[in-house]
Amino acid sequence: MPSYIVTLKNDATDDQIKAAKEDAVKQGGKIGHEYTLIKAFQVIFPEDSVTTFEKHENVKEIEKDAEVKIQ
Repeated sequence: MPSYIVTLKNDATDDQIKAAKEDAVKQGGKIGHEYTLIKAFQVIFPEDSVTTFEKHENVKEIEKDAEVKIQ
C-alpha cells in the first residue's frame, strides 16, 4: 500500500487534526509519522481510499510520499 503525506489547513485545531487522523484510520489507513512543525501526518492508504479522504473538510492537500534527495 502506498504512503501519503496529509497536510491540514493552517487554521485546523488540535481536535480537528485528531479527527482527521481518526477518519483516515476508519477508511483503512494506518498513521505513520506525525509532524510537529507543520500540521501534517503520514498515512498508509489503499489506493482507492485517498480520493475519499481528500474531501475531508480540514485537509488542505494529500501527496504521495517519496524520498527527497539533495544534490
